[in-house]
Amino acid sequence: MLAAHRRRLTNGNYMFFNVELFNASSYGNGSWKRGDKYDNDARQAYSSLNTVTLLRTIKPEFENFSMEMKKSIEKAGIHDCEDCESVNMFVEGFHDAMLLYAGALHEAMKNGYSKKNGTVITSNMWNRTFEGIAGQVSMDVNGDRNGDFSLMAMTNVEAGTYEVVANYFGVNGSFQMLPAFNTEHFTLRGRHKELPEIADKSCGLGVSALTGVIVGAVLGTALLIAFYFFRKNYRITIERRSRSEEGDTGKHRQLREDSIRSNFSAA
Repeated sequence: MLAAHRRRLTNGNYMFFNVELFNASSYGNGSWKRGDKYDNDARQAYSSLNTVTLLRTIKPEFENFSMEMKKSIEKAGIHDCEDCESVNMFVEGFHDAMLLYAGALHEAMKNGYSKKNGTVITSNMWNRTFEGIAGQVSMDVNGDRNGDFSLMAMTNVEAGTYEVVANYFGVNGSFQMLPAFNTEHFTLRGRHKELPEIADKSCGLGVSALTGVIVGAVLGTALLIAFYFFRKNYRITIERRSRSEEGDTGKHRQLREDSIRSNFSAA
């Protein structure tokens, strides 16, 4: 982001998005700080960075689950862990996957199947919706999860703090705009000035492509002509050699017959 800021790409003409897979507080609430002379530039640069993360519903069950996970980490002696207070999507997903599998297995066994009937158990996991540890889990008819996501943006540039500004719900494909959503923040400015430059680049690529096609056609034609003359000369050479060999064979046959006649005459 600092490199983009130095190139003046964070002035509203471009948008930057970061996908945060771990559903943690990275890139938000001061994580851009390094305690060096670049902090002010980093704060301004990160004001153009928007983060897409998993939608998290604060439920009592999830709070208890997070506390249990934190106790397990402390018990394991993992002290140098950044952002250990947050439970990332892999732990949440593993927990909810076990719930999904358990429900599908229970339904299969209730219908007379066993744990070895993997096809039946898998099909029972499709097209299901249940409450997971951090929110609703919805599986479509193909077995893919309908994900719910949140969009975070820096709402206070002076303080450098991030806030959730919109939510997306995969079940019905709808967006929820929160009060912190700012339309101007997600509106590109000055983009019309760049259109001629983009058009020129496109024309340049078109000319280059046309030139390549023409050069390729010329080279292909030259190769075909060369192959034609090579084949013609090769055929002429073969025919001449065949005629020469046929003539030599006839001479040898005539000499052999003359020799036989001479021998009979002498006898």
